[in-house]
Amino acid sequence: MATIAKITAKGQTTIPADIRAALRVGPGDSLVWELEADGSARVRRVQPLDLDYLKAVEGTLSEWASPADEEAYRDL
Repeated sequence: MATIAKITAKGQTTIPADIRAALRVGPGDSLVWELEADGSARVRRVQPLDLDYLKAVEGTLSEWASPADEEAYRDL
């Protein structure tokens, strides 16, 4: 499937309805753009993060939050 869309002076474009339907995206959804080695771009829907889950997990990671850990992993 190929659909053409123009880019505005602000760098914006409208995602055609058939592409939005195929990606299952709508207002407020997030997309990620990935550049491929051949110069093409790939776009896909980003799954929303479950913030409550992430906050719960964060509470279990305190053992990895010491000043020594910050020093050891600073340049990663």
